[in-house]
Amino acid sequence: MADPYERSAEFVDVMIAPHWAALGPPLADALSGNPGPIVDVGAGGGLGTRVIARSTADARIVAVEPSPALRSVLLARVNDDPGLRDRVTVLPEGILDAALPERLGAVVAMNVIGHFGPDERHRIWALLAARLLPGGRAVLNLQPPGEPVAVPESRFADVRVGRRRYEGWGRAEPAGRDRIAWHMTYRTYHDGRLVGELEVGYAWWVLSEQRLREELGAHGLGLDRTGPAELGMYLIGRKDM
Repeated sequence: MADPYERSAEFVDVMIAPHWAALGPPLADALSGNPGPIVDVGAGGGLGTRVIARSTADARIVAVEPSPALRSVLLARVNDDPGLRDRVTVLPEGILDAALPERLGAVVAMNVIGHFGPDERHRIWALLAARLLPGGRAVLNLQPPGEPVAVPESRFADVRVGRRRYEGWGRAEPAGRDRIAWHMTYRTYHDGRLVGELEVGYAWWVLSEQRLREELGAHGLGLDRTGPAELGMYLIGRKDM
């Protein structure tokens, strides 16, 4: 399968880092006391993996990341931290193909659910229903839009590293039923002068809260909000628990 982050991996981890300042605390609260094992779906460069590890004392973590480009950042980050190296296993497959523990304390899917179409989502919900331990939960966020509509171009990142400044811009347009196409532009400035520009695109499945709730209900799973409303974060658990 093609790696949608092959060309943009240089920028992804750096640009998403500031957003974890907001996502980290509510995720840590949602996982507090969870015994594990915990699966980090689409772990990227491991910023969320680090939050998971810090919020759970001894839980084993499986960080799933199919993108070779992002996984190289993830593995380096895990290896460089003794607190992660002994607890985190990095797997190169997607969640539906990975060899996961038979029973799971939690599944974390931050900034990633749009990579999965309806059929794949239903397979994930079935996995949760079958493998979550009593009291186990999944944590995910829904990123707007929830419908296939156009998204005007806006700047989502502006990061300075040394003498260089990195900007991230994005816009989207409908690309069929329940899908949009994102068009991303990454610009690099050196001492204020534009020295590089990269444009990439990728498909994204949109998902509303109502549809998510309906899909989960078909698998005996319930949905609750967690964290600040603007973050679009949710807890998923079995209704019989």
